[in-house]
Amino acid sequence: MRFASLASIDIKNKADWQDRFYLTFDVDWASDEVLAYAIDMVEQSGVAATWFITHETHMLSRLRANPLFELGIHPNFNALLIGQAEKGEDHCSIIKRLLDIVPEAKTVRSHSLTQSTHLLNMFVELGLTHDSNVFIPWHAGGELYPWQNWNGLTRIPYCWEDHVAIITNRFDLDGVCAAKGIRVLDFHPIHLALNTDSIERYEKAKPFQRDWKILCNMANKGDGVRTSLEILLSKGAED
Repeated sequence: MRFASLASIDIKNKADWQDRFYLTFDVDWASDEVLAYAIDMVEQSGVAATWFITHETHMLSRLRANPLFELGIHPNFNALLIGQAEKGEDHCSIIKRLLDIVPEAKTVRSHSLTQSTHLLNMFVELGLTHDSNVFIPWHAGGELYPWQNWNGLTRIPYCWEDHVAIITNRFDLDGVCAAKGIRVLDFHPIHLALNTDSIERYEKAKPFQRDWKILCNMANKGDGVRTSLEILLSKGAED
């Protein structure tokens, strides 16, 4: 089982990305303790990963120190869509603010997967080369592959997301492992900390996301998001 980062994908070289696994993490404003917990899990397995950053944190220096890690950006355009953006804020300022935090970023995934022709062009204008804004569940069938957009952006679909697994109660990754083509998985640090198994558990924990001790006490002891990643990482370690 081979792991790689998204920005390493060259669509012209199918042998390079075919049948590889790509771990991605939407940081989603996680506390440093929650983020450190997720980093510990991945680092202990020695595999590559892409981290989509939402905010400034001293944990960025730790992520940058690992040559197997790639930092991308995770812009949130939701306030613009519902008319609650701060005065003078637009899509460009949102992207640029994150690029000021992560100037080396080449990859992007929007919060809530927000995208449009204008945004895709803006990504390229601001120096981003790869995006992962398309979710196609692995069980939809067919072989997933990256493609080049009309503007040169490399577009990379992902086939598994922890939030969807929580909603559908489908935590088993055997189907993902057996699927053909590129396999990109999306995790969130908060769901690793809680080992989330239901939306109810997550909603109850929301008010305590900055309190590490309470989160630990509220964590699921059975099968959930964390156990799914643990099994996947153990397979990677075996290979």
